[in-house]
Amino acid sequence: MNMRQLVLMAGAALMLSGCGINDVPTKGEAADAAWAEVQNQYQRRADLVPNLVETVRGYAKHEEGTLSAVMEARAKATSVTLNTTDVTDPQQMQAFEQAQAELSRGLGRLLAVAENYPDLKANQNFLALQSQLEGTENRIAVARRDYIQTVQTYNLEFKNIPDKWVTSIFHGGAEPKTPFQATPEAQTAPKVSFQ
Repeated sequence: MNMRQLVLMAGAALMLSGCGINDVPTKGEAADAAWAEVQNQYQRRADLVPNLVETVRGYAKHEEGTLSAVMEARAKATSVTLNTTDVTDPQQMQAFEQAQAELSRGLGRLLAVAENYPDLKANQNFLALQSQLEGTENRIAVARRDYIQTVQTYNLEFKNIPDKWVTSIFHGGAEPKTPFQATPEAQTAPKVSFQ
């Protein structure tokens, strides 16, 4: 190998090391980790639901329909799972979000039922569970925001030049990930009635 070939190879290696060839795997792993945190927070919420339902059940026996609906929504929400390879499929992401939204609506109805039972609202166990649920909903919002940001950063690797070229050459099988999107129901403000 002559000196010219050696210099060209060294130059090519230097250019490749600085061209972002590792950006797709690095940013993809960050998006996968953010997705794992979203799932972690949804699981935390799902784990709280049975305790909350049982606490309400003790006070509101004739609200069995609401309690059953919440447990069914929980079962559906925990059965619809997405692994890191599924987040590139918008339909699977939408099914996951719909199942989680159904559970959120059920929990909202459950907490509204609790308003009709002053003894339940004063129960320390219920208050602690309600506080944990509120905290978990906040954690879900933060985890979703973080996921959206990491997916945005990752997906830019497929749009910006020269990143787009590097991605297509060296990571041809990689695909953009699907960010969260608000459900159509989220676009309508809930009706509140103080009767």
